Amino acid sequence: MADKRETPLSNPSLKGHHCSVDLRLEKLGMVPFFQDLPEAELREVNKKFTANHYTRGETIYRQGDPSTMLRVVVAGNVKLVSHTSEGQSVLLDMLQPGEFFGNPAASGKEVYNETAETQTAACVLSIRLRDFRDVMNRYASVAMSVLDITTDRLQESRQRIRHLSTLPVKKRLAYILVTLANKFGEKDRQGLLIQLPLSRKDLADMAGTSTETTSRIMSQFQDDDLITSGRQWVAVKDKPELLRISAES
Repeated sequence: MADKRETPLSNPSLKGHHCSVDLRLEKLGMVPFFQDLPEAELREVNKKFTANHYTRGETIYRQGDPSTMLRVVVAGNVKLVSHTSEGQSVLLDMLQPGEFFGNPAASGKEVYNETAETQTAACVLSIRLRDFRDVMNRYASVAMSVLDITTDRLQESRQRIRHLSTLPVKKRLAYILVTLANKFGEKDRQGLLIQLPLSRKDLADMAGTSTETTSRIMSQFQDDDLITSGRQWVAVKDKPELLRISAES
């Protein structure tokens, strides 16, 4: 029962050195539209970013705020949440170091379509969109990559909407667990441990269903020995079976 009360997740302390120049360059270099830049040019781009530290649960920006910044996660985790007109929360994505958020192609007159919140303590780099446009004008590879990524993200959003609107909840949750395990999973005595705090509400918001339904299905997955879980953590024990469930007709 100790595992139920105590999280097995790693919980590194977030100090100022987590946004050191070397780490900033490493994580910026992981961002798709910066991957082709030589180190010297990446260092020039880095100078245009500012670093901010956040505690767990802080709001970085809210849905409807003017879209003025592009941001990159350097340390910690950030989640993106959309709020519907009916007041429902939909968890769009969970981000790890090296991933960006905000709309890089925004004109400056647009607003954020989601709320960004820290899921853990985090260090985030920010660049004003007008400065990012200068970067795109200077480096053609960045501008071309932004166009490709914007198109890909639109297609992913359409696929996610289809997924939420057509598949049964059990399949949605199985698919979400496999996706999170692929992205955040680390081998552990518990199984493939998803290395970020993950509540039943988070999973419900990702699946577009209620917390009660999510808890019932997660309990079924646990009874079937597909997962093991505790307070704010989940480990996948049988990923192939979850994948089969998500794909079965």
